[in-house]
Amino acid sequence: MTTIPDAAPPVLLVHPGTHGVAVYARDTAAEVVRLDGRARVATPDAVAALAPGTPVHAHVTDRLWGASPEEATRHVTALAARHPLTVTLHDVPQESDGPRNRPRRAAFYRAVIEASRGVVVNSAHERELLREEGVWSGAVGVVPLPVDSPRAVRNHEGDDDAVGVLGYFYPGKGHDEALAAAVTAGVARLTVLGRASDGHAADLEAFVRRAEAQGVAVEVTGWLDDVDMAARVARVAVPVIAHRHVSASGSLASWVGWGRRPVAVRNRYVDEMAQLRPGTLAVVEAGELARAVAAARADASTTWHGADPVPFGRTDGARAYLHWWSGVSA
Repeated sequence: MTTIPDAAPPVLLVHPGTHGVAVYARDTAAEVVRLDGRARVATPDAVAALAPGTPVHAHVTDRLWGASPEEATRHVTALAARHPLTVTLHDVPQESDGPRNRPRRAAFYRAVIEASRGVVVNSAHERELLREEGVWSGAVGVVPLPVDSPRAVRNHEGDDDAVGVLGYFYPGKGHDEALAAAVTAGVARLTVLGRASDGHAADLEAFVRRAEAQGVAVEVTGWLDDVDMAARVARVAVPVIAHRHVSASGSLASWVGWGRRPVAVRNRYVDEMAQLRPGTLAVVEAGELARAVAAARADASTTWHGADPVPFGRTDGARAYLHWWSGVSA
């Protein structure tokens, strides 16, 4: 067993709410506390009670810290001015942010990094994005999103004969690609396992209309708790991951965590995760997505990975953070 470092971890700042980054931060903090009883957790409201100079670790995406990148910059840099700050960056800026938001988001991440004494991302792909976007080319730690052993029961009898896309709906998430593949493969149903991301309800409504015009019925489940999500994830005939642009994918981790082996369109991040967890993804080129969907529909067994345990679970992630913090504070 790996030993816990001597240095106490920083105070773990966690946000309330259902935002994926907030949920991940709370889950990680709980596991760190379980491993190291010296660890403390604080919400943003409670940070003001900490003595100045107390080390703090925060999970950062601009949308979690402010109504705009500029407002988020003010909040995070103010925190860093009071406390030695380490950060985990999420939703790293890239081309899909568009010509207006791309430079604003890049400026936010640059300011956060410059104000911090250590930076972590969830993939080597994101570390490269920081460099490619001109945000940061210095040292960056990598702690992958964890996936624990499968929580879903393998059961093909309840398959709903639908292509499924998991997570918040927003342009570029891969729903259009999944729809095109479903049409070509002759699948008449598509399930959106989740709800529209904030500000994208109209985009989701337009997507449903486009699908219906092509003969595909779309079901939008809305937000689901773990019990209902387990049932729905197990019923989807063909899970699909087809992001055009991706930072790190909680949706990919969730499919694998529920025991499914999604058809995943190849990109740098997908290749990285396939190497980390061999056999848990059916990686295909974009032009082969429809053919892969048809093949998976014909043989449901290929859509379940059967790996147990899945490499790099929540405990592995918490231990990685504990050792990374000890290096930063050394």
